[in-house]
Formats: sequence, structure tokens, C-alpha cells
Amino acid sequence: MNPERIIAGLDIGSAKTTVVIAEAIGDRKSTPSLRILGVGQARTTGLRKGVVSDIEETTRSIKKAVEDAERMAGTKIDTIYAGIAGEHVRAMISKGIVAVNGDEISKADVDRANDVARAQPVPQDRELLHAIPQEYSVDKNQGIRDPIGMIGTRLETEMYLVTIGASPAMNLRKSVEKAGYRVRELVLEPLASALSVLTEDEKELGVALVEMGAGTTDIAVFHEGKIRYLGTVNYGGNNVTSDIVQGMGVTQADAERLKERYGCAYEPLVNPTDVIQLPSTVAQGERHIPREVLAHIIHQRMDEIFNLVLNEIQRAGFATRLNGGVVISGGAAAMEGVAELAADVFGTGVRIGSPSENIGGLSDSVDAPRFATVVGLALYGAHRAAAGFSPTSKHRALAGVGVDKFTKRLKIWLEDFF
Repeated sequence: MNPERIIAGLDIGSAKTTVVIAEAIGDRKSTPSLRILGVGQARTTGLRKGVVSDIEETTRSIKKAVEDAERMAGTKIDTIYAGIAGEHVRAMISKGIVAVNGDEISKADVDRANDVARAQPVPQDRELLHAIPQEYSVDKNQGIRDPIGMIGTRLETEMYLVTIGASPAMNLRKSVEKAGYRVRELVLEPLASALSVLTEDEKELGVALVEMGAGTTDIAVFHEGKIRYLGTVNYGGNNVTSDIVQGMGVTQADAERLKERYGCAYEPLVNPTDVIQLPSTVAQGERHIPREVLAHIIHQRMDEIFNLVLNEIQRAGFATRLNGGVVISGGAAAMEGVAELAADVFGTGVRIGSPSENIGGLSDSVDAPRFATVVGLALYGAHRAAAGFSPTSKHRALAGVGVDKFTKRLKIWLEDFF
């Protein structure tokens, strides 16, 4: 096992903190893959709506999840690829135009155009997270994917800039550092999930990735192979749980258990004769209810969440361009009936996304929709390692301070795969 190729992904969700430790396999010539070595999980207590609200509590969750993963993997880690998401994420399109001196457009011209597009002033309270080249135009010819070698005098690039709130980023880094680790890089969670559950064909045809967490639901729309839209809906699995608490008069913990054991998001799938026993106190006596009642509560709320997601996609203008359908991942996606309900709402093909491509080792321990993000973060790290940027090599000194030219170039190359 090569220690330079050991990668850790950290996904701090509103309900669970998950860590995956894996070995990166493959180089820049082949598609990088992962050998899963260890997985660790802990309950999250210091997060609200995807943002750190209590550093001490978050630190405790991170420490426990990492230690569990290290024990399973039989190896220690010191750096982590951490996921970030939430309402504070903003995205915009930025253009960069340069004059081309030679006849043929060279890599240097493309880099210059990308640098111009990336040089947007970012407000003090925000931080640039990803700069993803979308497409290029040469002398007004639009929609070019790779302009190198073409003849022209004017090159324009269109870039997708993703920024995040500086303070959520700072608190996340601080929590990881207090747990005794270093954030190798922050990665936007929906983009990480896309790496682990979407196929190239889906991204090409047009696909919406809907990541259903406990606190929020994140949306990423891809079309013609590139990320086109990012959004967040402020509802998730926790809202379903609270509805069960209200509707059935049970505790939060019991509601969670009922949801996991008997939950169904699509009422028509439930057998009308199914009856479930409710947890009860002495005063309440023994209580039984039709399973349909539970399904009805879940169906109503999930239907509302999917409709909010659909509104976002319609507002962005992509509702009719999802020929690759909708892929649903995240913890809440594992429930029976989610795909059926989503197909009803979105009126298109729907599948539940679990990480499966390019994954070996203990792959069955991450074969569930809730591992989409954390495995995607490790895959992002594997692409990094394949590009020859090892977390323990001589570049470590640069990571804390200024980023040198090589790293910048690499970042651009890496973000071509989003």
C-alpha cells in the first residue's frame, strides 16, 4: 500500500458524519479508481442546514468517524478532502476574452482566457471554490469544447464560477483542524456526488442530480457534459421525520426507526392490509395503525420536496432538457417508493444513485445512496493523485500558502471533468 496514494473523503451531513479512506489506483492516462479500505460514521450534532453551528460538537463527530475509518483501514491519515454545501453556495457564469497572436490557438492562449474569466472580484465575505470551463468561442463560432489547434484571432471562454460563504468554509476547516487533521481541499458536495453516481452519457444528455440529505436537498443539473446549474432546497429527511413525530405522537428517535423500517414514499405501493405497531408509553397502551397512514405522511412531504426541486429546475430553464432523467442520491433516497414518486413528479426516468463505477476493495460497505458524496470526495482525490499531485510530496509546503503555477494549471485540468 503506497501511503502517497491514500485518500480520505469527509462528508459532514446534518444527520451523520461519514469518512471513507481509500487507495487511489490508476494514473492520468486511465480513469482513476478507488480501493475502499475503511469507512467510519458518527452522529452529527453541530450542524444546521448543512452549515457548522457548533465547532466543538462537529469536531467530536469528525474525530469519531475518522478514527473508526482508520481502524478499519489499518492506516492513519493526516489530510482530508472535505465536502461543503448549503444555501451559501452561489454560482455564476463569467466570460474571458483574449486576442490570439499566432495563427493557431495554443494551450497558453486557452490558459490566458481562463485566467481572465477567473479574475472576477470575489466579495470579502465569499471565497472562490471552483472555476469550471464550460465552452469556448473562436471568432464568434460558439459551443467549442477544445479550441487548441484552431485558427482564429479572438478566443472567448465561458466559465462557471462557484463561490461559498467565507465563514461557513472557515468554521468547517477549523472543525477539521481541531480534530487533528488538515483540509486538503474543500469540494462542493453535489459535484462530488456527480463524480460517483452519474455516467458520462447522462451528463451529456442532460441530467438532474438530486441529493437528499437530512437538512437540505441539493440540486446539480448537467447538460452537454458540463455543470449548468446548482441549487438548494431547504427541506430534507428531517422534515419527514418531524411530520411523523407530529402525526403519530411518537418521539424523534422512534419516528426515525419507523421511517427506516416501514417507511414508503409512494402510497400506492403499500398493501392496505399492512398494520404496524407503534412504540407506546404505559399511558397510551398498545397502538396499531395501518402502514398506509405512515406512507401517507411521508408521501405528502416527499411530494412537496420534489415539487420544490422541480420548480428550481424549471426556473433554471432545464425542465425540458433532462433527456438523461433524474438521479436521486443521499440518505433519504434509500426509502422504498422514492423513485416511483419522483418519476410521477418529474415526468421522466428516475434512478436511485449509489456509488458503483471505478470502485473496488470493500465496495459493498459503500453501496448505498447515502455514500454518494463521501465516495465522490475520495474519487476527486483520486483524480488529484492521478494528476501527480500527491498530498505528501514536496508540494505540501505550498498548500498552506500561495498556490504555485503548476497547481493552478492542475486545478483547471481537474475541473474539466465536472
